[in-house]
Amino acid sequence: MQKPKKIPQRMCIACRVMQDKKNMLRIVRTASGEILPDRTGKLAGRGAYICDNAECVRKLGKYHLLSKAFSCEVSEETYRAVEEAVLAKKQ
Repeated sequence: MQKPKKIPQRMCIACRVMQDKKNMLRIVRTASGEILPDRTGKLAGRGAYICDNAECVRKLGKYHLLSKAFSCEVSEETYRAVEEAVLAKKQ
């Protein structure tokens, strides 16, 4: 008898709820220090996950959660790019 395959779970950095990895957007900090949305989930670097809830996206910028997750300063442009990526993923 085979065991059922495990579904990877990740925690949203805004609402702290565990969800399926495929339902979330990964934001990655590359080795060069660039922070960008990772739609494929396969870019090399440190990753943080956000669910596609509008409230979570709002918290992301308000509380500078990416800055805390990556221990570096994150520009407002990056927060806007992540917001656009979340909206694009919803459609």
